[in-house]
Formats: sequence, C-alpha cells, structure tokens
Amino acid sequence: MVRLAQIGVGYWGKNLLRNFYEAEGAEVAMLCDRDARVLARLKQKYKGAHCTDRADEIFNNNKLDAIAIATPAGSHFELAKAALQAGKHTFVEKPLALSARECEELIQLADGARLVLMVGHTFLFDPAVRRIKEYLREGLAGEIYYINSRRLNFGLVRGDVDALWNFAPHDLSILMYWLEEKPVSVAARGYAYLQSNLVDVVFLHLHFASGVSAHVHVSWLDPNKVRQMTIVGAQKMIVYDDVHPDRKVQIFDKGLSKQNLSAHLGAFDSFGNFQLMRRPGDLLIPKIDSFEPLKAQCQHFVDCIREHKRPLSDGANGLAVVRVLEAARESMLHEGKSVQLIS
Repeated sequence: MVRLAQIGVGYWGKNLLRNFYEAEGAEVAMLCDRDARVLARLKQKYKGAHCTDRADEIFNNNKLDAIAIATPAGSHFELAKAALQAGKHTFVEKPLALSARECEELIQLADGARLVLMVGHTFLFDPAVRRIKEYLREGLAGEIYYINSRRLNFGLVRGDVDALWNFAPHDLSILMYWLEEKPVSVAARGYAYLQSNLVDVVFLHLHFASGVSAHVHVSWLDPNKVRQMTIVGAQKMIVYDDVHPDRKVQIFDKGLSKQNLSAHLGAFDSFGNFQLMRRPGDLLIPKIDSFEPLKAQCQHFVDCIREHKRPLSDGANGLAVVRVLEAARESMLHEGKSVQLIS
C-alpha cells in the first residue's frame, strides 16, 4: 500500500482527496489544512487519517510514501521542494510552480532521488481528450491548420493567480499532448478589469514548428461556461466540448484544401486566381467511455509509485506548460509582442 498524505483540502483539494481515498493500492494516512473548520470536517469524515494544521508533521513522518499538494499556486514550489527533500513521491496541483527555474529544481530533486513527481494536468486523463489523441495519431483530420480553444467562466475569480495561470494550463497541456510538440513562440494580450494586478481575460496565440497555430481565449468574466476546443484540418474538423452532456466529441466530415494552386499563381488580380475545393460531409458523434478524469489521474499517480513508472504528466510536462505561461506573461508586459521559446 502507498501511504499518502495530502496538504490542502479546500475548494479543489476535497475532490482530489475523495479520489485518492478511493484509489486502489493507496491509504490516506494524514491530512493537513490551515482552516480549522476544514480540519473539523475532515476529522469527522476521514476518521482513519491523522489531521493537522502543520505541514512539517507530514514532512517528518517517515512512514509516509507520498504527498499530494493542493494549496494556492504560490506555495507549490516550497511545499513540493520540502516533500521531495523528505524523500516523498510528490503530486502537485497545476501549475507545478510559478517559474521555469523552480520547475527545473523540482525535477532535479525528483530525478536525483528517483522519486515520482507528477503535476495535476487532469484533462490528459479525460476519455474524450484521449480519443481525439488517437484520431490525430491516425491522421483522421489530415493536415492540421489550426486549433481554437475557449475556456470561459463567470464569477469564479481568484486572488492568488490571474486567469492565465488559472485556466490556460489545461488548454496548453492538451495542445502539447495532442500535437506531440511544444510551441516555438507565443504572443498574448491580457486585460485586468476587476483587480489591477491580475488579468481577467487573456488572448493567447501559439505557433508550432510544424506550422500549426493555436489560439487560446481564457476568461472568468464571460456570461457562459465554455470549455471547447476546435481542430480544423484539411480532411476533417474535430470539436471537443467538455461542457456538453452527451456530445463531448463531434467529427465534421468536411474540409477545405488547395487544388492546383501552383498553376494559378499570378498577379492575384481576382479571386479566381485561387481554386479551393470545399468538401461537405456528415457529422459523427462517437460514443465516448464515461469515467472521471480526476479518478484516473489519482490512480495513475499511485500506480506510477508502485510500478516505478514515469507519469504522463511528469515534471517535464509541468515545466513545458510553465515555460509557455512565463513567455505569455512577458508578452503581455510588452503589449503582445511575440516571445520565442527555447526548448
């Protein structure tokens, strides 16, 4: 059994705890939170776990194998560093840290001690996201032109991180998972309406070496809850809609491709100089297995510890996302100037 402790059992942490508690091969032995009311509830619900408001009790417990961290983003690095230095396998909610330098230090600590380091990029375990990954590997969409992503919400405003660092890690992790490459440049513009130091709305543009471009729009000021990504390809178009109850994935059997373009290049004096072939087609809604991504994610962490495997969302995965977020932050400071990324 993997004896596990969790630090932070608040808004999102309680969902994480529920799934770790139910994970096969794991035993939740200790829980830590600074809120006395949260601790009181935990003591009632999880009677087998020792509850404390002191993280050092967890780090100093030599009977623990792993620690899960679900605290505000600004504390991720220090807590994860302490957990790894204590010899514990470590799970960290996204983002892994608030700088690439911090992520690199955590990776070095984990690799040096042969410990599992995993970041909570939950959507990599979503069955719909995984199915689309299979479609793209098979070449179902043909040449991918671009991907458009919207992650919008209303009312859930954070005070510790802005909308970019709160929402965009999901979209960025999915994009890199699907495309199997990292962006080479990023340009972003952000707007702060409610808090002068935290942007509420961000428009993010990514360019990949393969020629694919991606646009990511995140906001917590939109009237509708939207979690939608559209892949536009030469052969087919694929829509992933996480909010839709029964149409998570839609495949549009239509495309737009260039035909005999070289024979029609000239002075460009009329639209007729371009010949495009438009192919209409049917709409396919595939059946997607239904299971909770968070449950699969927590089980994956436990399995990686028991089987000595590297997680899908390992430290390098977390670092790749943070590098893009850092570049986007720099771009916003320079009015949307494109920032090159070093792999």
